[in-house]
Amino acid sequence: MDTEFKQSRIGKAPVALPAGVEVKIDGKCVSVKGPKGNVSRTFGDCVDVKVENGHASIILKQLDTDGRAKSGLYRSLLHNMVVGVSTGYEKKLEIIGTGYRADMRNAREILFNLGYSHPIVYELPEGVTAEVSKDNKITLRSADKELIGQTAAEIRSFRKPEPYKGKGVKYVDEVIQRKAGKTSSK
Repeated sequence: MDTEFKQSRIGKAPVALPAGVEVKIDGKCVSVKGPKGNVSRTFGDCVDVKVENGHASIILKQLDTDGRAKSGLYRSLLHNMVVGVSTGYEKKLEIIGTGYRADMRNAREILFNLGYSHPIVYELPEGVTAEVSKDNKITLRSADKELIGQTAAEIRSFRKPEPYKGKGVKYVDEVIQRKAGKTSSK
């Protein structure tokens, strides 16, 4: 049996840093700054981040199972940070249903009318911008992939799409499995 510890293949791959993106390492905190914003994250004790020749790499400090298992995770998180500050992330949601709509109240709040007895006012978290079109499509933009995914999931949770008519808030590329309604029997 091979006694040598092997690192994840994903964890070994360096992350290319585009022009205008800089990575700062302060102990366990890694900050990435670029044209779309700043993102920072605290990495675990089992890895170090090294920047050289326009590439950032994950270096294993602990060769145990925990370190090897998390090397691919930390490399993916670092890659998501670099992509976020250089090109940004975007999520699109769609509101389907008669009378269902969304409107921007100001730059930080969205007002939802989703068939409840009251409107829902949602305040966007810091670092996320939104745009609501006339055809009830919401476009969210951010440099932080985790934050934009969480924001989109919270908005979708206000009224998840139902399987009979498809009414509710859904992702644009989401496919809703439809069910047949009741039929009369004779």
